[in-house]
Parts: sequence; C-alpha cells; structure tokens
Amino acid sequence: MTFSAVTISPCSVARCSATGESPPAPAAASRPTSSQARVVDHWITEYWDDVQARWIRIDSEILEQATSAHPHDLRPGDFLTGGEAWSAFRRGEIDASQFGVYGTQNWGPSEIRGNAVRDLAALNKIETLPWDEWGRMTDAYAGRTSADYDSLLDELASVCASSDPDALS
Repeated sequence: MTFSAVTISPCSVARCSATGESPPAPAAASRPTSSQARVVDHWITEYWDDVQARWIRIDSEILEQATSAHPHDLRPGDFLTGGEAWSAFRRGEIDASQFGVYGTQNWGPSEIRGNAVRDLAALNKIETLPWDEWGRMTDAYAGRTSADYDSLLDELASVCASSDPDALS
C-alpha cells in the first residue's frame, strides 16, 4: 500500500492506495465543530477506493466506538487536514485559537501552520512526529514569521489540496 499523507488541522491524513509501496506514517487530524469547543489533534487514514473512484477517510482509533456515526467513511468536514484548516483560518471560517494539542500550550495559528507543513512532508512520504520542527517552523511556533511565510503556506495548502502529484515535488 502507498500512503501519501494530507494534514488535517492541526492534523494530517494518510492517503493509501494499493500500489505495493510501503506507507509513511499517517498524519494528524482535527474535528471541527460549529461550537467554540476546542479542536484537537487526531490521526486518521485515507485510502483510495477504486470502485467509488474516491479517497475515503477512516478513523481506525474509533471504529468500534460510538463517537462518530460513520468512522469507516468520514464525511467532508468531519476532520480537516492541516492545509484545509489553514485555508479555513485564512478565509475567516474558523477560530484558530481553538485548534491545538490537548494537555499542552500548543494552540492557535502556529499549530495549524506546523501541521500544514507536516502535511506536505507526509504527501512526499516523509515520516514525521507531531512535535517535529524544521526550517521556519520553529520561528512560526515562536511567532517570529511574517506575512511572507503565511503566503507561502497559502500556496502549500493549495498544492496539498490538489490532485496533481507533480505539484508536490
């Protein structure tokens, strides 16, 4: 199976198709809600269904629990990739201060920024951990980036959302 992860804010999703290649680790995901409840990191998997000709997101952690009506086929919006969350934040559709890691001080736009970057890494089959940082991510978490970095993340989120594998390289 091949995984090409897509981050779900502050989170990621792992995409899998039956090509015989080994998968990278799944990325984290967040469950958005219409209330002001906090949206926490969570990891799910996405696989390609040839019959339906679409990606299907599953939450293997809760398949046997009653926390979702359809953990075997999550609906659009049930979870957001890092790129999806970043784009929603930039459009003013979500309160970024409600996105983060439970039990930590890691909440807000910087957490979404980090997960958007991890999504791109996962799509390029680079395995990461939720706390990994590199490049400008450290500065972003510390609030030391500017509008140019946010513009770069806008482009990154667009590339991650596209169906064009060549755009990722």
